[in-house]
Amino acid sequence: MKKALLGLVILLAAGFTVLLVIPSPIDAAAYTPPTPPAMDGPYAVNHALDSATLLGQGEIFGAEDVDVDAFGRVYGATEDGRIVRVDQNGNISTMANTGGRPLGLHWDNHGNLIICDAFKGLLSLAPDGTLTTLLTEVDGQKLVFTDDLEIDQDGIIYFSDASIKYDQKHYMLDMLESRPWGRLIAYDPASGQAKTVLDNLYFANGVALSKDQDFVLVNETYRYQITRYWIRGPKQGQSEIFIDNLPGFPDGVSSSGRGTFWVALPTVRNPQADNLHPKPILKNLVAKLPSFFSPKPQPYGLILELDE
Repeated sequence: MKKALLGLVILLAAGFTVLLVIPSPIDAAAYTPPTPPAMDGPYAVNHALDSATLLGQGEIFGAEDVDVDAFGRVYGATEDGRIVRVDQNGNISTMANTGGRPLGLHWDNHGNLIICDAFKGLLSLAPDGTLTTLLTEVDGQKLVFTDDLEIDQDGIIYFSDASIKYDQKHYMLDMLESRPWGRLIAYDPASGQAKTVLDNLYFANGVALSKDQDFVLVNETYRYQITRYWIRGPKQGQSEIFIDNLPGFPDGVSSSGRGTFWVALPTVRNPQADNLHPKPILKNLVAKLPSFFSPKPQPYGLILELDE
C-alpha cells in the first residue's frame, strides 16, 4: 500500500514538473473584469422566449447568424459547413457547403449572400449557387477567424476578424490570453479595396449598422462590451465604447431598423473565468491542460434590445 502511494506521489510530481516545463500555447495578459451587473431590472429572468418558434429543430446544428430573403425564407449556417434555407412551411434545403465553418450571413444589393467563413475568409454565394472567395487576407494579414458582417447602402461590407492569432477551433485560447487580436474591416466590392478600420479589439464578433448608417457596432465578446465606430458625420473614423459590463458574452448583434439593436448573449458571465483573468501565470498553466479544465459556459442565454 505504501509503495503504491509513493508511486502515485512520484507520478503526480513528475506530471506536474512536465506541465511546468512544457511551453504554454498562450502569452496571457492580466485583466481585472468589472463586477458583473445584478440580474435584475432589464436583466431579470423572464420566459418571453418560451413561445419562440424553433426552425429545423433536430435537423440544424450550430446555426450562427441568420438572414431572410425577399420571400420570407430564413437562411442560416451550420457547423458542418452548410448554408441552409428554411421556407415558410418549415422545409429545409441545403444551398451550398463552404467546406469550412460559415458564421455571418448578409444579402448584398445584387442578390448574393455574403458569408463570413471562419476558415475560408469572406465568400459570396450567387443566386445560381456559385460560391466565390472574395477575400482571404487584408492589409497583408491573413483572415484567421472571419466572423460577422453588415453591408451599408453603398455596398460597403463591414466585417470582423475575431482574432488574427487564434482560429475558430482555439477560441478559448484567445479568451484566456486576454489580448486584443480582433479587428473590424471595411471592404468595397466595387473597387476591390479592403482595409482595417479598427483593430486592438478583444475578440471582434457581431457587426451591425445604425438606422441612419452613420456608425457600426462591433461586439468585443471577451470584454463584455460593444464598441461603436463612426463611419459618417463629424466623428467619422473615431471609436468609443457603446455599452460595457454586459451580463454575458455578446455574440451576434443586429439592427431592428427602428433605432434599436438586438444583441444575442449565448451565455452569462463565468465566475471561474473572471477569477482567472487577473492571474496570467495561472491562465498560461490552464491553457496547457486538456479542454476539460477550461471554464465552461452556463446553458443560459439572453437577448437584449439596446437603444441607439
